[in-house]
Amino acid sequence: MSSLARYWHATDDGRVRCVLCPRECTLREGQRGYCFVRRNEGGELHLTTYGRSSGFCLDPVEKKPLRHFYPGTSVLSFGTAGCNLGCRFCQNWDISTSREMDRLQDDASPAQIADAARDWQAASVAFTYNDPVIFAEYAIDVAHACHERGVRTIAVTAGYVQGEARRDFFAPMDAANVDLKGFSPEFYRGVTGARLDTVLATLTYLVHETDVWVELTTLLIPGHNDSDDEIERMCRWVVAELGPDLPHHFTAFHPDNRMRDVPRTPVDTLERARRIATDAGEHFAYTGNARNPEGDTTRCPGCGSAVIERAGYTITGYRLDEQGRCERCGISLPGRYADQPGDFGTRRIPLRITPAGR
Repeated sequence: MSSLARYWHATDDGRVRCVLCPRECTLREGQRGYCFVRRNEGGELHLTTYGRSSGFCLDPVEKKPLRHFYPGTSVLSFGTAGCNLGCRFCQNWDISTSREMDRLQDDASPAQIADAARDWQAASVAFTYNDPVIFAEYAIDVAHACHERGVRTIAVTAGYVQGEARRDFFAPMDAANVDLKGFSPEFYRGVTGARLDTVLATLTYLVHETDVWVELTTLLIPGHNDSDDEIERMCRWVVAELGPDLPHHFTAFHPDNRMRDVPRTPVDTLERARRIATDAGEHFAYTGNARNPEGDTTRCPGCGSAVIERAGYTITGYRLDEQGRCERCGISLPGRYADQPGDFGTRRIPLRITPAGR
């Protein structure tokens, strides 16, 4: 497996410049980029985590979270190490900020991952845990191998990618959940170390220039990005620029990483965000990381009836026909659906992938 990266060019002074994301790290021999996994080796940029994973697991698709993409089905999830953001609140910080390459437990080629997904009857493979943008070359190759075997692909990402890499990365993806972490440049710069405008550009690109099914997630952090004003501005932008049918997940923060002094997000805050989103015109606002049956329910935007009911990740009621239409009023629900929902439920099954397969 080749570790040579695709998104870089040499500079006049003998360094290499990575153009994967807006950081455009310029690296001397042996130097690693901000993400820690892209390194100058002999005047070429290499992805040091190509073919290496921090672990594999079978999950429900609702955990990604995706509510309108083949509900109830199973997903083979995996990630690597490193990240190109510096979120102080990162809930997977032990992976995303890892500088220990021995955390990468499994060696697996794209074909081996696709074969494992097929053998375990996973409907999709999800690139998750850390941001797959930084292992774009590996994710792209895995996605192509999955499609050859009839397996779908999902990117769980912050969307901090640009140019040619943005087009290449999302081209083989069937679905994406994009973190819209807040709606002020100050929050992005101070809390994530990134730029809001790049994420908004990724979202408009995905919705208007690709066939990728897109859902949003916003982690609400008390006192940082949970004001009525910021949530309303975000939701009005979503409706105006991306449309009212884009599902939006408001999820609860828990103290972690470098924000252990911030309290857990109350359920009332999630419900307040749902109301603001609905008032702004969003048709599908959900809550996550907290028990809230109404926040788990998908309602028909036409007649208001509950068409998908859930208890956490388990589907407890399903009232769509084989074409994804409301059984009561016949309106088509935006999303991707099979003839019947899956029944994977809440299971979490860790896997090891070896050259011999399962």
